[in-house]
Amino acid sequence: MKPALPLSRQIAYAFGMMGYSILINIISVILVYLYVPPETSGLPPLITQMVIFGFFNVMTIITTSSRFIDAVYDPFIAQLSDKSRNPSGRRIPLMKKAVLPSVLFCCLIFFPLHHYESGVNIAWLAVMLVLFYISTTSYVIPYYALLPEVAPDSAQKVRLSTWQSVGFVVGIGIGSNVFNVTDLVQSHFGVETRLAALQVSVVGFALLAGIALLIPVLAINEKHYSTAVPHSVPLKQALQQALKNRNFLLFIVADFSYFIAVTLITSGLLYFLKVLLQLPEALGNKLMMTMVLVSFIFYPIINLLVKKTGKKRIVFISLVLLSFIFLGIYYLGRFPLGPEKQIFLLIGLAAIPLASLNILPNAILSEIVQKDSDDTGENKAALYFAVRYFFVKIAQTMGTALFVMSLNYGKDVGNDFGVRLNGLLGFGLCFLAALIFLRFRETEKAGTP
Repeated sequence: MKPALPLSRQIAYAFGMMGYSILINIISVILVYLYVPPETSGLPPLITQMVIFGFFNVMTIITTSSRFIDAVYDPFIAQLSDKSRNPSGRRIPLMKKAVLPSVLFCCLIFFPLHHYESGVNIAWLAVMLVLFYISTTSYVIPYYALLPEVAPDSAQKVRLSTWQSVGFVVGIGIGSNVFNVTDLVQSHFGVETRLAALQVSVVGFALLAGIALLIPVLAINEKHYSTAVPHSVPLKQALQQALKNRNFLLFIVADFSYFIAVTLITSGLLYFLKVLLQLPEALGNKLMMTMVLVSFIFYPIINLLVKKTGKKRIVFISLVLLSFIFLGIYYLGRFPLGPEKQIFLLIGLAAIPLASLNILPNAILSEIVQKDSDDTGENKAALYFAVRYFFVKIAQTMGTALFVMSLNYGKDVGNDFGVRLNGLLGFGLCFLAALIFLRFRETEKAGTP
């Protein structure tokens, strides 16, 4: 019997998610804003906004194709991890190798070769984005697969998922400071352009993320705490087994719809501030910190409610609440409140359902993985998480593509319908996720087909 993961190692585990969150949120929040900026941003447009086939533009094609390549890569890194016989473990050695390239390619994305619209910038962004996603995937798939292996029972899974979520939202809070630091760099260090100041800021945050990614690698002795052993199931057979699991299918379909909605809203945050409310980008930091603090208040409440009502009911109610909060984005700037009050109220309300949606899905999936392991005698944790994140990445790709396409219908003050449209889309997709999840069968051992 392996010892339980002590609190200090649980916190160390959370740092890995914090580092990943900083990197991925830098990309999701700033990428489109940097390469296809609104007129009032002070940033030069870097790639053409020419529309192809009436809907698609270059940014849509780049983000969609890079995410698709990354998603296809997921099952292969999962199989490599699940079958690894490295004497140091199946997960930690792969995570260690992924840290440096994750940081490097995150930085390079924000250093286009020309500071004006250029085909060279298009090629640069496409290559760097693919390499960044592959690098972070090589870290995060083994990272997620480690959770069910070092948290053997349901209570420990929820607890470790909570710490993981803490790391994620803290990473969002830290990453949201990019524009605040950009302002400081530009005003206090004599940096001439907004773009150069942003680049300095991104490098600093990426290095901080890299340190966080290293902490679980150095602090957790995988062999000491994990009982999992390599499996011998071929990739095709393992995928078939996973996709025949009814609960797992319902989980990933609901998850898919939810992540399209969340990506639409995340991609649009700076546009909501700058276009709908005419507020500075730097306010994004205060909004994220508000979300983090409100979420933290509800984390212990979620843990208590899970023991009384189970996970399914909490997830369903959270999805319904969040869908109506997303609907409020359509009306931003039209409510009878000041602009700052509108956005802070919306973010504060969204933080409540997001508290449970940040914690419970990974705990639910870990139980599905554990049930499959008990039934088949083969531990395929990385594969299950890879399949989930294959669909998450496709969802994020679709969300980013839909958002960029929506900007064709208005992305500037006075011509903002494209930005507002994302509130309607977010409402419909999140509500659909709630309806799908109603069919999920919660049992003591989640994952019963």
